[in-house]
Amino acid sequence: MYALADCNNFFVSCERLFRPDLNGRPVIVLSNNDGCAIARSNEAKALGIGMGAPLFKIADIIRRSHVAVFSGNMALYGDISRRVQQTLMEFTPAVERYSIDEAFLDLRGMEPVDFDALAKEVSRRCLRNTGIPVSVGIAPTKTLAKIASKLCKRYPKLRGGCYMYRAEDIVKVLRKFPVEDVWGIGRRFSKRLTELGIMTAYDFTTLSPEWVRAQMSIAGVRTWRELRGEACIGFEEGFQAKQSICTSRSFASEIYDFDALAEQVAKFASMTAEKLRRQHSACNQMTVFAWTNRFKEEWVSNRGNSCVTVFEMATDSSIEMVKASRASLGEIFARGCGYKKAGVIATSIIPKDGVQANLFGDTDVQRHDRLMRAIDAINGRMGHDSVIVASQGFGDVRNQHQYRSPRYTTEWSDIPTVSLR
Repeated sequence: MYALADCNNFFVSCERLFRPDLNGRPVIVLSNNDGCAIARSNEAKALGIGMGAPLFKIADIIRRSHVAVFSGNMALYGDISRRVQQTLMEFTPAVERYSIDEAFLDLRGMEPVDFDALAKEVSRRCLRNTGIPVSVGIAPTKTLAKIASKLCKRYPKLRGGCYMYRAEDIVKVLRKFPVEDVWGIGRRFSKRLTELGIMTAYDFTTLSPEWVRAQMSIAGVRTWRELRGEACIGFEEGFQAKQSICTSRSFASEIYDFDALAEQVAKFASMTAEKLRRQHSACNQMTVFAWTNRFKEEWVSNRGNSCVTVFEMATDSSIEMVKASRASLGEIFARGCGYKKAGVIATSIIPKDGVQANLFGDTDVQRHDRLMRAIDAINGRMGHDSVIVASQGFGDVRNQHQYRSPRYTTEWSDIPTVSLR
C-alpha cells in the first residue's frame, strides 16, 4: 500500500497559521512579482478566482469581497513543509517528498494494519503538530492514492483520511473521476482523450494497453496499469539528484541596463552553483536566457534569446559560472530593449566525484573547491549571501513582494511578540 499526504491549499494554510482571523475569509497567495494567484482558499475559489488569474483582472473581486492577498513567502512555506514531513516520518521512514505540499509514504510490509484509521491518524497528527490540514489517501498504487487524497478534500465526512482498496469501490470512484485530473495524464493528452469521448478515469482503464502505448508511450501505459491496481511507479526514498537545474525570475520592472541585468544573471548563476554543490554534482553545460516583455511588439525579435556555455571540465564553482554567465549575456543582450525575465539553466549534470580532470586546463580545481566549501560554511553559519561573488552586486533580486507576510519561523526579527497587561 502507498499513501499520499497532500496539504490542503498549502500556501493559504501557512498564512492562516499565524493569522487565525483569516479563517472563513477568502485568501489568495500571489506568484513572483505579485503577478497572479497561485493558491486560493476554498472561499476564494467560490468567488470565481481561478488558478493563475492575473492580479489586475481580479482586483474588483478582491476589493468587493474583501479578499486577503499575500505575496509568496517561500521561506515560511519551506519551513512548514519540512515540519509536515518530519511528522510523516513518525509513521514510516520511507517518505518520498513529491513537492513542497505533497509526499508519498511507502506502507508496504505494514499489513495487517487498519489503514483507514491510519490515514485519519496521519491527518490528525499533522494538524496537531503543524497546524496544517492534510488529506491522506491510501491505496494499492501511487496513482490511486492521489485520487483517494482528492476525495478527502471533496468529502469532509472522511475526516482527512481515505483508504481505497476494494475493486468495486475503486471502479465506483473512477467512474466519476474526470480523466483530466488523473496524475500522469497531462493537459495535452486529456484534451485528446476527451475529444475521443474518454471523459473519466474509468473510461481510460477500458482502453487497450496497445492503444494507450501507441498514443501516450510507456508513461501512459504505467498510468493505465496503476489505475487498474497494479503498482508500477517506483518509490524513491531519500534525495534524488536533479538532471537539470534552473534558476530564473521575472522582474518587477523592465531592465534596460546591461550591468544591472548582468548582476541579476550573476545571482542566478551563483544560486545554481549552490544547488549543484548541495546535491554533490557538477554541470558540463550552462544556458543563460533573457526575455523581453512579450506584450511589446517592437521587441519581438529579442523576446527569447539564449546562449549556451560548454565548460572544459564539469564545474560547481560559483566563480566560474558567474564569469560565464556575464559573457553569455553579452552575446544576447540588445541595447534599447527592456528585459522582463532572465535565468540560468545547468544541464549535462554528473556526480561531483565523477568529474574527469583536465591536465591542460587553467582552473585550479582544488583551490576552487576549497574556496566554495569555505563560502558555503560561512553562509550557512552567518546567513545566506554573507559572502558572495562581487559580480552579483549588493542589491536583492528585483522582485515585487508588496503583500508578503513576516517570516515567522525563519527570521528572529519576525517572531510574533505578545504583550501581557
